[in-house]
Amino acid sequence: MIKLAELGWGKDNPAFRQFFTTQFIPDGTAEQHQWFNQLERISTSPQNAVRIFHVFYRIDVTALGPLVACPTLVLHSTRDERVPFDEGRLLANLIPDARFVPLESRNHILLEHEPAWRRWIEEVRAFLPTTSGRADAVGNQRSPSVELFGVELGRCRH
Repeated sequence: MIKLAELGWGKDNPAFRQFFTTQFIPDGTAEQHQWFNQLERISTSPQNAVRIFHVFYRIDVTALGPLVACPTLVLHSTRDERVPFDEGRLLANLIPDARFVPLESRNHILLEHEPAWRRWIEEVRAFLPTTSGRADAVGNQRSPSVELFGVELGRCRH
């Protein structure tokens, strides 16, 4: 895969990137594949793509899982063609009290038309608190946080 990135990542011809695209969104439409191919080409240089792949294949964070001190939700496609399903389950098992949710999909990046996307939204909304970094009803200032789909991310012990 690294050689494919070296040879074709920055080229106008999407043939090399299509190999990666079909791993991320195998059930995507032709239009979605074209969009993702273009996104890959413009989001990083061929040299950086190669560096990312080298790191991706060498990195091992399994020893860090037990150190996570935040509520954790791990969602993973059951037939993910980019990252094996067992890797998602492993990650969830390494993190204390993590919740693992299998999603019925082949796509690594879920698409809005598939049922797994709706389930992902439901699970994330149910997992995250609904308050923001603003003052609560009695005027207590809450810690800053990041919001996604109108729900708060963050608030972990340090």
